[in-house]
Amino acid sequence: MPPHSPWHHDRRSGIADDIDFDIKGQELQFVEIELDPGESAVAEAGAMVWKDAHVEMTTVFGDGSGGQDGGFMGKLLGAGRRLVTGESLFTTVFTHRGSGKARVAFASPTPGSILPIKLDDVGGSLICQKDSFLAAAKGVSIGIHFQRRIMTGLFGGEGFIMQRLDGDGWVFVQMGGTLVERELRAGEELHVDTGCLAAYTPSVEFDLVTAGGVKSMIFGGEGAFFARLTGPGKVWIQSLPFSRLAGRMLAAAGSRGGQNRGEGSILGEFGDLISGN
Repeated sequence: MPPHSPWHHDRRSGIADDIDFDIKGQELQFVEIELDPGESAVAEAGAMVWKDAHVEMTTVFGDGSGGQDGGFMGKLLGAGRRLVTGESLFTTVFTHRGSGKARVAFASPTPGSILPIKLDDVGGSLICQKDSFLAAAKGVSIGIHFQRRIMTGLFGGEGFIMQRLDGDGWVFVQMGGTLVERELRAGEELHVDTGCLAAYTPSVEFDLVTAGGVKSMIFGGEGAFFARLTGPGKVWIQSLPFSRLAGRMLAAAGSRGGQNRGEGSILGEFGDLISGN
């Protein structure tokens, strides 16, 4: 399969299915996964764009990581972990049942980037935002990661329950806006807006710290806290988390539910009266 993006996969052996893939597009990306006979990919419900006819869809309870967790109780535990992170109890498995090559494509529901990560290249685990998981090779486990630092616990921790992806195969995580990767040296510290922290490797130490005094919170427009990340390890930062985009859209719609078509006018509502809006 010819590469259409910087992301192109060379095959290696491992526990998870060793799928080929290609990521296409710029701001509205989708990932096209190529399967050999018997290979499978797992994705969130509703993420599929298209598939070849020989790719069979099956809805499974939990994350579709197979029998590694042991029977029904393992599946129940996997589904419970997904429920905690706000996802559906079910995922969809796409398996190539024919001969030759077959493809299936998945797209992120929001504008941004799709990040492909080979988990054995980052030590077997990736910690990311709760709604980041898009798709993966079958065999990757989707779990939860609790931030156990004291500061996090003071605020209930709901916003800082994150997804943990474990295994040795490819995962595809969705990020908002433009994506930046930072490699932190041992002891190097980086401060990131909590919404803009997309993912990091488990070797990175995470904590929440206050973002200055009361004045800076009230007049600066920033959040009250930010994530303090300390190396060594990799960190991925997203420029436009969906929560920020949704907040701006709601603010722009205002109390009239988006009926103000002339919101950019200097005259505002007086201008609307003149124009008959």
